[in-house]
Amino acid sequence: MLADRRAQRIPLQYLTGSAPFRYVELAVGPGVFVPRPETELLVGWGLDAIAGQSRPLVVDLCAGSGAIAVAVATEHPGAVVVAVERSADALPWLRRNAAATSVRIVEGDAVSPATVPDLDGHVDAVLSNPPYVPLGTPVSPEVADHDPPAAVFADHDGLGVIRGLVTRAAALLKPGGVVAIEHDDTHGSAVPDLLRASGAFTEVADHDDLTGRPRFATARRLAD
Repeated sequence: MLADRRAQRIPLQYLTGSAPFRYVELAVGPGVFVPRPETELLVGWGLDAIAGQSRPLVVDLCAGSGAIAVAVATEHPGAVVVAVERSADALPWLRRNAAATSVRIVEGDAVSPATVPDLDGHVDAVLSNPPYVPLGTPVSPEVADHDPPAAVFADHDGLGVIRGLVTRAAALLKPGGVVAIEHDDTHGSAVPDLLRASGAFTEVADHDDLTGRPRFATARRLAD
């Protein structure tokens, strides 16, 4: 019975095979990170930032299930959306969720300059929910036993991937383009500081999640 399997701390979304995210239902299962409500706020911020543009170019780095990319493509049909993911286990879920949309899927390392180099300097918004939990942080059995570790944890301080994302976002964005990066609730100062230290951004800010904890940082690309 489903109740018995849930009592074993198998994520409910794995049992039902789907996860609600804003206005879409995403297929999820073993091998892909289950999207959380906190990321919906990041997407909302990104959609507000591109609302006045008829055909903005948006890149979802560390796309996973495609939650961010599919939501943006669904809610802003004019957007050109590119989803970047390297996990062989997550990619089938991403392709399945993006199949009915215009999202372009790219298999590659989100922080590598060799990934989508053709987009450098042309992107209007970079949105990302990367792995960011510091190694050794206690997590629930649902996360520890079922979410892919590579989608959750990132180095001793949780910032290993985010450091690369800051650099990659700076290269991808056009002047005036925006970036939003989700982070651990202990990173409310650290991630904004990384954005400022890069020298590539202005309007750096941090935003709370639904529980009032620091959850994602945003900034706007300066002109070179």
